[in-house]
Amino acid sequence: MSVLILIDHADGHIKKSSFEALTYGADLAKQLGTTAAGLLLGTVNDDLPALGKYGITTVQHVNNESLNNLDAQVYAKTIAEAVTATGADVIVISHNQTGKAVAPRLSARLKAGLVAGAIALPDTSNGFVVKKTVFSGKAFANIGITSAVKIISLNPNSYKTVAGEGTAEVKELAVTVDAPKVKITNVNKVKGEVPLTEAEVVVSGGRGLKGPENWGMIEDLAHVLHAATACSRPVADTHWRPHHEHVGQTGIQIAPNLYIAIGISGAIQHLAGVNRSKTIVVINKDAEAPFFKAADYGIVGDAFEVVPKLTEEIKKLKGV
Repeated sequence: MSVLILIDHADGHIKKSSFEALTYGADLAKQLGTTAAGLLLGTVNDDLPALGKYGITTVQHVNNESLNNLDAQVYAKTIAEAVTATGADVIVISHNQTGKAVAPRLSARLKAGLVAGAIALPDTSNGFVVKKTVFSGKAFANIGITSAVKIISLNPNSYKTVAGEGTAEVKELAVTVDAPKVKITNVNKVKGEVPLTEAEVVVSGGRGLKGPENWGMIEDLAHVLHAATACSRPVADTHWRPHHEHVGQTGIQIAPNLYIAIGISGAIQHLAGVNRSKTIVVINKDAEAPFFKAADYGIVGDAFEVVPKLTEEIKKLKGV
């Protein structure tokens, strides 16, 4: 039994979630008494041998530029061939946009059991049982996989990334890569200091800000924290902010280390998208706002008074 971990990347660089998946996969390999290898589809500008510091011994590289853009069907077929070529029994993928598109297709191709959204290493004391979140993070389920090949997609920011010493051997993997069925004719990239899905800190605003003209204080706070900005659905629906900033059950689901919610009441649909955050801070003048029940820290006060003062104090601490 061996473990193969998909190394996800974008714009020539490996995604932060992949380092977490590599650590998870390497720890799983130790638990199973086997080896762990990374699988890179496409090309990146990063130092691939250095990935050995996350516990893997090998990087299997399918060096084909057509794989730099995600085509879920092509990815699934290519990964399936890589699994066959390497003899891997357990595949680990980040439960991000790539993983959500690829893992189910890969599961069907390999006739492999899949647990999507895992949050911990499997319990292998009696079978192969994986813990995951269910009901939008309000409960947990332990799912047993009995198939010969097993697939786990790991929830981002649910497993601590550990970098040690080590160098991985990079091996070119010769597999058939189909021509993409999806043709990209134009790319419009969202520009920002930090990509929302990769951000360690997120500052988010709701209808309590009263209008888009007041969003400057959200951006100021985000800037001093080197954070991404986000918003609730009503804000995106009224076009105060672009829809790519909408976090929630029907938007982007995130799991930063710190989520600061400003002027957001905390409807269940919004909580479903942010409740995996390590720490939640709520700023709202309504002391009865539902969000306070989910918050680790809460400030009852007018955001127009609290946020500028908070920003200034953080600047003083940072010497900005």
